[in-house]
Amino acid sequence: MNFNELKEFLDEKTSLYNNPKFIESDPIQIPHKFNLKEDIEIAAFLSATIAWGNRKMIIRNASKMMDLLGNSPYDFVMNHKSYHLDMFESFVHRTFNYIDFQCFIKSLKHIYTNHSGLENSLSISDGTNNYQTAIHKFKQLFFETEHLKRTQKHISDPLKNSAAKRIHMFLRWMVRNDNKGVDFGVWKTHNPANLSCPLDIHSGNVARKLQLLKRKQNDWKAVHELDTSLRSFDKRDPSKYDFALFGLGVFEKF
Repeated sequence: MNFNELKEFLDEKTSLYNNPKFIESDPIQIPHKFNLKEDIEIAAFLSATIAWGNRKMIIRNASKMMDLLGNSPYDFVMNHKSYHLDMFESFVHRTFNYIDFQCFIKSLKHIYTNHSGLENSLSISDGTNNYQTAIHKFKQLFFETEHLKRTQKHISDPLKNSAAKRIHMFLRWMVRNDNKGVDFGVWKTHNPANLSCPLDIHSGNVARKLQLLKRKQNDWKAVHELDTSLRSFDKRDPSKYDFALFGLGVFEKF
């Protein structure tokens, strides 16, 4: 396919999957249960954090997280007592266990109390057009609280060449606002032009088949390469093509 044909193909697939039906089988359904901005972003952040593995299991365990937070995540984060965290002892999602969950709740309270919340903590402040340094700095802020070293692995660091797929997915959810009913667009101080497509095995394999990506590893260098390709199609909203790449990979086995 030439450039125009490929753009038309990707735009068509984006429109196909960027609709409310997509929510039914995706972890984004968890934050869609809420209306308060802070509830949405905390539910989204926690759901994205455990978004690896079987999608049904991700959704089931993210729902358990919300139940343990009394289905009022912001209120729980800000007002919980230490003994409330004892309820988490039965929770586990693959390598993310109750100790990590407890740490994340404490760190989220720290972010809202001392750093003006998730939206401010993930802002781009270095003049670049991507979130590489912003995510690195966010991880430093997030783990200013007491924690076990093992818990740090649950937030990736692009400055260490990680693709940081889950946090890029979270950012897409929060920043994109196209009124299609899937992404939330609640972070008005962020610019969707700076978003990167969440890169995983599905989107990566499809991107390579479409010659949007040549690098074999799914790392930060691959994210940057894919960014360049997708921004040539739409520099104002490049991460919308995540719907096309993911849909082609997961639903169409492209």
